[in-house]
Amino acid sequence: MELSRRELSLIRALATRAGRKKSGCCRCEGLRAVRELWAYYPEKVRFIAVAEKAAAMLDFSPQMIRIVPDKLFDDISGTVSTQGVIAVAEIPADADGPVEGDFVLALDQLGDPGNFGTIARSLRAAGQKELWYTKGSIDPWGDKAIRSGMGVQFGLNLRRFETLEELADFGIRQGMKNVFIADPHQGESCFECASLYDRSIIVIGGEPNGVMGAYPGAGRVVIPMPGNYESINAAQAATVLIFESVRRKMS
Repeated sequence: MELSRRELSLIRALATRAGRKKSGCCRCEGLRAVRELWAYYPEKVRFIAVAEKAAAMLDFSPQMIRIVPDKLFDDISGTVSTQGVIAVAEIPADADGPVEGDFVLALDQLGDPGNFGTIARSLRAAGQKELWYTKGSIDPWGDKAIRSGMGVQFGLNLRRFETLEELADFGIRQGMKNVFIADPHQGESCFECASLYDRSIIVIGGEPNGVMGAYPGAGRVVIPMPGNYESINAAQAATVLIFESVRRKMS
């Protein structure tokens, strides 16, 4: 089936935050990301646009496929070297059920889509589901965030808050016991903090300013750096903190 004019207009609109908000949809580009989306959340997929040159290599449901001339596909693609596949999917509503897992990872004004995607994949790999974020953070449903996350955000409990204080207050009402802010310079070692994963909210800030919000009584944790380096990036820091929880479980 060929791509209709209405579907083409929708794909173009989804390149913007306003277009995503109006339609309630996002676009997921790249073979691996689309396969991840189709394998785990096929009910969210509206249709899959495929470049003519890539059609023979793909094995999605024929009813979902929309064939697009190569030149037109290059025009609507969000990448320089396209793999020839874009899925249009419904954006899930923010999670509203009980908080799952041992801890919540929260992002405070983290604006880099690459960091967001790496953090989302690490969180899923560690078996955790809660990923919260404040206003000013990257849109999880933007093109770059989805490509970086390989679509894993569809399977996470994403919750958005206006401020860090609002985020933490909500978590406390949901039974979280502690709030910890990851600090590159000072705090208790993340490898020694006994209550770090005991129903806690762990806050990671963006680069280069770190956590911008504040919460009364929040503890601070630091990743020890014997090399005396200033800091590692947000995605690296989050991955260390996430997998320290796995190490503790396994030991």
